[in-house]
Formats: sequence, C-alpha cells, structure tokens
Amino acid sequence: MKKYFQFDELGTTYKREIIGGITTFLSMAYILFVNPSILSLSDVPDLPADLRMDANAVFVATALAAALGTLIMGLVAKYPVALAPGMGLNAFFAYSVVLGMGISWQTALSGVLVSGIFLVILTLTRIREKIIDAIPQNLKLAVGAGIGLFITFIGLKNAGIVVGDPATLVALGNLSDGNTLLAIFGVVITVILMVRKVNGAVFIGMVITAIVGMIVKLVPIPDKVVSAVPSLEPTFGAAFANFGEVFTLEMLVVILTFMFVDFFDTAGTLVGVANQAGMLKDNKLPRAGRALVSDSTGTVIGAVLGTSSTTSYVESSAGVAAGARTGFASVVTAVFFLLALFFSPLLGVITSAVTSPALIIVGVLMVASLGDIEWKKFEVAVPAFLTIVTMPLTYSIATGIAIGFIFYPITMIVKGKAKEIHPIMYGLFVTFILYFIFLT
Repeated sequence: MKKYFQFDELGTTYKREIIGGITTFLSMAYILFVNPSILSLSDVPDLPADLRMDANAVFVATALAAALGTLIMGLVAKYPVALAPGMGLNAFFAYSVVLGMGISWQTALSGVLVSGIFLVILTLTRIREKIIDAIPQNLKLAVGAGIGLFITFIGLKNAGIVVGDPATLVALGNLSDGNTLLAIFGVVITVILMVRKVNGAVFIGMVITAIVGMIVKLVPIPDKVVSAVPSLEPTFGAAFANFGEVFTLEMLVVILTFMFVDFFDTAGTLVGVANQAGMLKDNKLPRAGRALVSDSTGTVIGAVLGTSSTTSYVESSAGVAAGARTGFASVVTAVFFLLALFFSPLLGVITSAVTSPALIIVGVLMVASLGDIEWKKFEVAVPAFLTIVTMPLTYSIATGIAIGFIFYPITMIVKGKAKEIHPIMYGLFVTFILYFIFLT
C-alpha cells in the first residue's frame, strides 16, 4: 500500500494521510445535507410532489457519488482530492433547469449523464484541455464569481433575510422572525469559525445552528440518529427514463452549462490543491488525464444514482493542509462518506435556516475570483460584469454564461482584437444567440 501510493517519495505516513482524509471529509460533509435540500426544492412551497426529488434518495445518491468518485480519484489518479455533487451545479439543476425552465428532474438528470459522458470522451481525446484553453481566463473567473453571488442570493432568500417585494422586486425580510434570526446566528457562527480557520467550519457551523435551533424549538429533534440506509429507488436510473428528451436546443444549453462549470471547477481545484501539496512539476499537473477522467466518471456515476454533477472539491485543500499528500487520503474520505449513509435521520433537522448560512459562506468563497479579473480593460470588464450580475438577477446561471459569452466577441472585435478570439468562442456565440432567439 505504501509503495503504491508512494509514501516514501512524498514524505508522508499513514497517520498524516488518515488525518488529512478525515479533515477533508469534515470540511465538505455539509454537502450531504445541503444537496438533498436544494435538489428537493425544500424551500419552495406549494410545489407538486412529482416535481420534487426524494430527499432521502438524494442523500444516499450524494453519499455514494462522493464515496465512489473520491475512491476512483484516490486509486486511479492517486490525488488527495475528494469529489461530491458540486455547489452551484446543484443550484443550476434545481432552480434554473427544473424550477426556471420547467424541465423535469428526470430529464435534468439525463442532461447531467450526457454531460458526464461527453466529458469522459473529451478528456480521453484531450479535446477537454483545448476547450479549457479556448475560454478566456477573465470569463472563467467571472463565471465562478457569478455562481457565488447566485448561491448567496439563494441562501439569503431561503433564510428570509431577502424577500420579494412588489414595488422594489426585493427587500429586507422580517429580521424578528425566529427562523431568520436562527439563520443569521448560523452565518455569524460560521464566519467566526472561518476567520479562526477551524477545519470543517461550514459543517461545524451547521451542527451548532441545528443544535441551537432544537434548543429554541425551531428545529425538530430527531427520534434517532442512526438508521438503515434509505431506499435509492426513487432516483436510481431515473436519468435513463427521459433520455430521448435531451436532444433539443434547450437541453443543449443546459448540457453545455453543466459541462462548462464542471470543466473549470475541476481544473481550478486540481491545480490549486496540487500546487498547495507541491505536486506540480514544471507548472504542469502529473497524471492530469487520470484525474480529469476520474472526475468525469464521478459525474456519470452520480447521474445514474440520482444527483447533479459530481466534481472535485476545493475543500480538499483543508486535508492537504493537515498533511494529506497521496490518494490514500481520498480512500479514507471515501470510507467516511460510506459511513455517513447510516445517518439519514439527521436530514430532518437540516432546515432552510440551517443550510442557508452554508450557502452564503460558500458564495463568499466563490466570489474571491473577482479580484483577478482585469477590470481596467473595458472590453473584458463588460462581458465579465454582465456574466456575474445577470446570474442572480435572472435567477439563472445559464443566462449569465450566455450573455457574457455573447458580449465577449462583440467587445473584443470592436476593440480590434478579433484575432485573440478562439474559434470555439465564435461557435458558443452563435449557440447562445440561437438560444435566446428560439427558447426565451
């Protein structure tokens, strides 16, 4: 085992890898409860039951997708990087595709499956790297920041901090409401933990908020903590049910968005974590192909099980900071995700007031990319700004990406920089124009 994972070469031990793997799990364990809440649209009242995904089944799908994806990453790519259904991608799935476009969650899962299959093919043929290089860095950064604002807006809305208003569209909510106060408490606690650099701050913040909620009788006390694993039947294989419905222009845009976000989320995370661990060689990522295939395979597995796109988690950096250097840490993280399957009764205590702080804080982390955008170049600032601002204002990640990718070629051509635009960007320009003409 030590030889396979190259312990001696990387200067690590079983103890460091185990501690690193556990740290990574605690840092991203919040997804086990946030993902079912988002995909089941638990915060949306008066929604027909057939439009909601089964929260218990999504919980199981989330844990299994994370465990299997992370295990593949650890064993095949040998990286201390964990995978799970991605934040932002789950919000796009639930709020933009299902709620916004009116597409069934079964068809949306089909879209995730197709995107995963395409990603595997693109990775194996090395086309994925070419597409990543074709998208301007400023737009990549803008997409990440825009998704961060979108997630934060959802968190603020779910917490009741921001509410709808007929005169001004949005307004400050009733801050004297018990659940809103509990969510604000959760934000404050999580911020304190984050500032103090406590490992697993987001997850610990959720636990503290839930406990306080139970004390003040705003959160139900669970009858039990451990139980048998819930049934996966409501979501397992549902991606195949409406597979024929993915071959439309509307779903093409959805699939492209799934692929696009997964593209750069994964690439950024892998490079960032590898750099932190000192694994980059000549500024290149060793075994990059294996890592990208592992990530794409995780998306395929997750879609079949019944969850949105599975991707590499930046929280893996917490495990690296704790000493993880090899794929053995990922194996440890995967084992803990499997053990988590027996804690489904805790889903009942994860209310909107408990999950909202996590959404808000994750949003804060994602908008950090704003500082790297070249704002002084107006031809870059316009598409970047429109990408960022239209995501929360139109309640659609896809719309933000589409508008930004339409304006980028326009501003660059006018600036006299047409030769700097990759042909792929022109192809996306035409695709998104057709999207607005025929589907909006």
